[in-house]
Amino acid sequence: MNSSFVVLPGGTITTPKGFQAGGLHAGLKKTERRDLGILYCEVPAAAAAVYTLNVFQAAPLKVTRDSIAAGAGKLQALVVNSGNANACTGEQGEADARAMRHLTADALSIAETLVGVASTGVIGEPLPMAKVERGIAGLPAALAANSGDDFCEAIMTTDLVQKSLCVRVETSAGPVHIAGAAKGSGMIHPNMATMLGFITTDALVTSADLQGLLSEATDASFNMITVDGDTSTNDMVVAMASGLAGGSELHPGHPDWKAFADGFGYVAEYLAKAIARDGEGATKLVEVHVAGAVNEAAARAIAKTVVGSSLVKSACYGADANWGRIVAAVGRAGQPVNPDTVDVRLGDFLVLEGSRPVPFDDPAATEYLKGTEVQIVVNLHMGTASATAWGCDLTYEYVRINAAYRT
Repeated sequence: MNSSFVVLPGGTITTPKGFQAGGLHAGLKKTERRDLGILYCEVPAAAAAVYTLNVFQAAPLKVTRDSIAAGAGKLQALVVNSGNANACTGEQGEADARAMRHLTADALSIAETLVGVASTGVIGEPLPMAKVERGIAGLPAALAANSGDDFCEAIMTTDLVQKSLCVRVETSAGPVHIAGAAKGSGMIHPNMATMLGFITTDALVTSADLQGLLSEATDASFNMITVDGDTSTNDMVVAMASGLAGGSELHPGHPDWKAFADGFGYVAEYLAKAIARDGEGATKLVEVHVAGAVNEAAARAIAKTVVGSSLVKSACYGADANWGRIVAAVGRAGQPVNPDTVDVRLGDFLVLEGSRPVPFDDPAATEYLKGTEVQIVVNLHMGTASATAWGCDLTYEYVRINAAYRT
């Protein structure tokens, strides 16, 4: 734990000053679980966002991007639905996303350009707008400062658990808070995934500086996870800063910026790891740390290749200490690797040194791999750069879930 911030037990996306949230069941899912959520700030908040790199970008992403641009980097509300991605739905899909923005703005009596839209669920099906319209009409009554959990439930699809965290950062002017909520379980791969992430803070920070921080944090967190190698059409992470904590404006030259950035990065990493841990059908979190790379880009590429390997993931599920699969993934990552200098560890078990196998306690390593967290460490001995990626094992359950996703 970094001493510059503390985790607040029970803290939610609404803990930072000025934020409220809510969720309700609008009938977009077959279950009775909440499927429409709202995140609201009592003042226009500095906003930043990152989006999927998939060429097929869903309509809500376009609308949110337009809102942030038209609103001079400000958002005041985000409306989010689960159960329907509103992706690959043509002109009607974009019209529906804009209608969601308009309806939400009217319900909250704010400008349309201060509303962002996010959707997640099945691709290629039109939104049932009659249900959406009725649901949005009920969102203002669902808003509350203690409804962060309702919001978390409303954004979930195949997720098994809610994913949220809040930290407090001590600054020279007093405490500021950073909180996050996310969803994601399948169709998860670096360069964003079928995930939605929302980060709130009451720090005073400009949209430009918040964008820089979000992009940096995303590269080290959300872009370093994988479940199944598929990058979605709907991924988006949005950050909002109310500025209501008071104090001077935080910026990269401010003496408190590092503490703020550390707390922000920790929230992003926690949410990213929570998504990987909750991968569809997963039984364990897999962490791959690559050290000794020639540069950070190489370290990241190798770590993501190893953690995304179906063979490595299968070996983790089967508790098979088959380090050959790890080496094969390292070698096909397309990055500089000296085939004579690689070390590999499974937890505390050194299994390869200088690219040569070494004796290790196989039964004990198998027991280690049966745990709920597996760490793989690869040292290339070529430089000083390092990176960490997160994923999960590949199980029979993943196939069962995705073979019947629409049913």
